[in-house]
Amino acid sequence: MSIFEDEPEKNPVAHEIGCDLSLISVDELENRIALLQQEISRLEAEISSKHKSKSEAESLFR
Repeated sequence: MSIFEDEPEKNPVAHEIGCDLSLISVDELENRIALLQQEISRLEAEISSKHKSKSEAESLFR
């Protein structure tokens, strides 16, 4: 909890691109890989959804 009540709590960053990996354990590195793979899947699903929406919209205006 922060000292001041009106300050929002900050969530810790799970992984920062380009950070020093030498101090991170193998288990933590594996956890970060799993987290990043989940995020990649989420991003790919969003891309697919946007492509589908775009295709549907284009088919309406043909």
